[in-house]
Amino acid sequence: MKKVAVLVSGGGTNLQALIDAKNSGRLANCEFCGVISSKPGVFALERAKNAGIPSYVLDRKSFGADSEGYTDALLSLLKSIGAELVVLAGFLVIIGEKLIEAYPDKIINVHPSLIPSFCGDGFYGLKVHEAALARGVKVTGATVHFVNGITDGGRIILQKAVYVKDGDTPETLQRRVMEEAEWKILPEALEMLCNEVI
Repeated sequence: MKKVAVLVSGGGTNLQALIDAKNSGRLANCEFCGVISSKPGVFALERAKNAGIPSYVLDRKSFGADSEGYTDALLSLLKSIGAELVVLAGFLVIIGEKLIEAYPDKIINVHPSLIPSFCGDGFYGLKVHEAALARGVKVTGATVHFVNGITDGGRIILQKAVYVKDGDTPETLQRRVMEEAEWKILPEALEMLCNEVI
């Protein structure tokens, strides 16, 4: 049984996909040891509470420009709750090298595009879908990848394509990419990681 911490910054829809996968009997080798939010008051914390998962707030704003201090605090918290694997599920903080080195090939992230398209610094949330629509792509999707020192640059684990429809807005595309891709491949990738098949 692998102890998994999920890092969030918002509504927690990807967290819910993981909770649902666990409740449906998938993720049999996974135990959620904590949900850590970079912001207070986000709905992801409510989802964690409803699922009986311990939750913690490590407010990024309270650290100001001290990103190294935030990384140290995050690493300390992860160690204290016994996290063996870390999932970034809409975590809008760039994590520091020290944390990556402490968890080599044990941190995964879901990104709402088919990497290497529309990824890297500045590409997150709706911005990704706005860029995809502006470029006129016909296919987009989501990627789960390992986290390394380059934003969205780690080794790809899984990808799933989603077709862009005529009349799509960034919001409708974002929703469809979540439903058809992110919520499917994130639990699948975590299951692979927990079962040590990657």
